[in-house]
Parts: sequence; C-alpha cells; structure tokens
Amino acid sequence: MIYSFEDFSLDEDRRELRCGSELIAVEPQVFDLLHYLIRNRERVVSKDDLIATVWNGRIVSESTLTSRITAARHAIGDSGEEQRLIRTVARKGVRFIGEVREGASVPPVATAEAPVVVTHGSLAPRLPEKPSIAVLPFTNMSGDPEQEYFSDGITEDIINALSRLRWFFVIARNSTFVYKGQPADVRQVGRDLGVRYVLEGSVRKSGQRVRITSQLLDATTSNQIWSERYDRELTDIFALQDEITASVTSAIEPKLLAAEGLRSEARSTEDLDAWDMVARAVSLFWKLTAADSANAIVILRQAVERHPDYAPAHSMLAFALLASGYVGWIPPGTERDFAARLARRAAELDDSDPWAHMALGYFEFTGRHTDEAVRHFKAALDLNPNFAAAEGSIGFALALDGRSEEAIVHFDQAIRMSPRDPFNSFFFVGIAAAHYLAGHYTEAIKWARQAVQLRPGYMGAHRILCASLAQSDQIEEARAALKTLRELLPNISIAAIREGVPYTARPMEHFIEGMRKAGVE
Repeated sequence: MIYSFEDFSLDEDRRELRCGSELIAVEPQVFDLLHYLIRNRERVVSKDDLIATVWNGRIVSESTLTSRITAARHAIGDSGEEQRLIRTVARKGVRFIGEVREGASVPPVATAEAPVVVTHGSLAPRLPEKPSIAVLPFTNMSGDPEQEYFSDGITEDIINALSRLRWFFVIARNSTFVYKGQPADVRQVGRDLGVRYVLEGSVRKSGQRVRITSQLLDATTSNQIWSERYDRELTDIFALQDEITASVTSAIEPKLLAAEGLRSEARSTEDLDAWDMVARAVSLFWKLTAADSANAIVILRQAVERHPDYAPAHSMLAFALLASGYVGWIPPGTERDFAARLARRAAELDDSDPWAHMALGYFEFTGRHTDEAVRHFKAALDLNPNFAAAEGSIGFALALDGRSEEAIVHFDQAIRMSPRDPFNSFFFVGIAAAHYLAGHYTEAIKWARQAVQLRPGYMGAHRILCASLAQSDQIEEARAALKTLRELLPNISIAAIREGVPYTARPMEHFIEGMRKAGVE
C-alpha cells in the first residue's frame, strides 16, 4: 500500500518515504512510527500505543519517544511549532491530520540511474513561522581583492546581530556564503534556504572612508522592501552595522524591534584594528582547508597578543585550534590546554560571546566529557538561537556517546538552520557514527559515503566508512576504504584511535570492533 499526502508518499511494502521522486533517508524506527500514525489517522494515538507497536512493548524514555516524533516531523517537513501534519493532543497523544490518499504499490520503474537519496536538509525547506532571512555576502566594490575579508566581515557581523534576535530565523553564514561571487536569483535563494527575506549589499572601502549599500528583498516576489546607502568614516563601522541591522528589523517587524531592542556600542580605533584582524582570520578559516586554517591561526595569535582584552580573538583562536586538531589539520591534542585557557579568558571578557562557549564545548567534547560539552554548546545556542554549528556539535557529542536518536534530531535541526553549509560534511560523519552505534550499518555507509564525496581529505569520514563496511560484512570494500585512509593517515592504528578519536568508553569498543574487522591493528 502507498499512502500519499502533500508532495510525499510512503510505500509500506518497499519501506520507502519519498518527496516527489526523491527518496528520503529515515531510520527504520521513524518509518515505523510514521507508518503507524498514518494508518491510524482517524484517531489519537497514545504513548502506550506507540510503545506497544513501534518498540514491541519495550520500555523507552519520554525523551526517546519525543525525539522519534520530532524526527518523523522533520522527515515530512513538519515541526513541533507548526504541527501541520502530526498534531500533539495534550495529555492524550498524537494524531496524523494530513489528507491521505491510498493506492496499491507498483514495481519500481527501471531507470538509467538509481534514485537520488537526499538528506532532510537538501529538500526545499518550508518557511518557518518566524520572520526568516538570509544575508548574502556583501560585494567587495573596492577593486582590491585583498579587501574581500572586510566585506565578508561586515556581512558576518550583520548575520550575528540578526541571529541574536530570538524572533528571527536567520540562515547561518556558511550557507549564504555558498552564493559568494555568483549572480543570485533572489527567489531561488529563498526556495533553496527556506526564507522569506534576503538582504544583499556592497562595500567600498577607500582610505578612511567606507560606503555600504544594502537592500532588503521579499524572496517570494523579488520586490524591494527597503534600500539605503551609507557614507561614513571607517571609525563609525560598528555603529553602521547596528544601524543596518535596525533598519532591516524595523522594516520586517517594527513592533518587535521596540520590544527586543538593539545594542549600539561605541568602540575605539583599537577595537577596529582587532575586529579587522579577526575578520581576516575568520574569512580564511571558513574555507575549511588545512593551509587556510593554519594561516588563520597565525593571524589570531597576533590578534590575541596585540589585543589581550578582545574576546572574539581569544574565542576564535581557541575554536580554530580545537577544531583543527579534531579534524586532523594539526596533530590531535595540539595546544589543547592553551585553547581551553583562551576560551575561558574569552568568557571572562565577554560572557555573551557564543564562540567562547563553543570553544569550551569542543574542549570538553574532545576530552570525552559529553554532558559538559552539551552544556556549553547549549549555552552558545542560548546566546545565538540560530547557531547551526553549535546545534550540530550537540549532535556530534551525543553521537559519539552512543545517544544516537537524540543526536540525529540535533543534526537535522543544524542542517535546516544552514542547509548549504560546507561544514555539514563533518556533521554527515556524526550522523554516520550515530547510525553505526545504533547498529544501522547500511545507513551509516550511506552517510559516510556522502561525507567522503564532499570532503575527501577528512579522515573521520574514511574511518567511519571503513568500520561500517566491515560491520556489514562488506570486507573487500572495507579493505579498499582502509587503503585510501592509509594514504591520508599512514600511521593509523587501534592505539592512535583510542587516543585521538573522542568516542566515550562503550561506543569506542564498538567502533574499534569495526576497525579491527576492516584490518586495522
């Protein structure tokens, strides 16, 4: 039987969920839950009904049940706020309320290519209930390619300012920067990222003067809502960023602007120099290569030395060191304690800096202290509710602790926050690890292959691919994957994995079991 609703179809015989012709990857348990809700859509399904059917009467926690319902909603483009298809009935249970059409299953049509398996985030996202906006990279009009970092820094600061407003849904920097240097169709951007508004602009820096033009567009119609041009002294750049943010928010939600308020700070010329250095470094780091990361770290070290009281320099250097060690751009554990001191100093200087808490979270994560890591990542999210990297990092910490179901919910949310983010390739490895530790080796292989394809130099992707292939008894393929891994990491060994890969105790033994089967000693 095939159940069709909106653009989706659920085939109970082939156990497939599709949106149009695209196959959506869902865990077996999520499929079972969604299938049961659809088949029993004429009534409210209780918690006991779900436990008896989906979990075969096995005792599960409230959080596990909630996470699976959330995952089912994500798979069909729904949410707990919208409840367009799956509605929660207080103290009773849940009910599928979408209009469903039933039809018989038919054999698949042979095609030249296999169906595309997509992530939840790569489907066209639905508009959230909150005002939603993407800030495209402001164009550098100075004529000097060396000034690219400056226009990027302006863009990033505006994104960060908007992100702190809890009543906005703001697409993360790394997804919007995918459009850098390309002619952008505003309506297509809106569809790709699932937003109603797009802000774009340009920056021209000449001597001590800066000119910024910006316009706010309705992404559903391409109509201009607001535009402005600013000519200021360079020393006014911080106030100018706040002014642009205020103009955007007042154009979208004028009543909320008064309630929320925007903070405008008078900053010194010395702060401008510190900001300039950090902006250069961030522009390099987010290219996500070993060489660019190394150059970013050099600049950030200089920024910390010159500006010992500038929190962002400390927090970004801490994060760059910890992240570079984790992905293998520098030896694991390099300057880990130094990075922790930097992060703590950043938090002392400015406890509202989300990157300080992000760095502290990575320190605890790489030390296998999952609960402490999650606490810091959540603190970063409290400060910036649109912080996709922090959301995904919660998923990673939980995944490597064996909390697979919770982890996947956070990964799904991170990918929705930043659907075009190059950093998502790292999160794909986390999703693969979550599936691996749950014993879903076929799913783990699929996600690991996506990660390898997107970022061939990331050793973590090759490791989880080796282990997953071996555990699914694809030994020849596992040995081939291990050969590729050894080209990247000639000295790979079980001892090195125990030291450098931050699985907690029980998940570590499960992972090592797979690596031994693949041929690692």
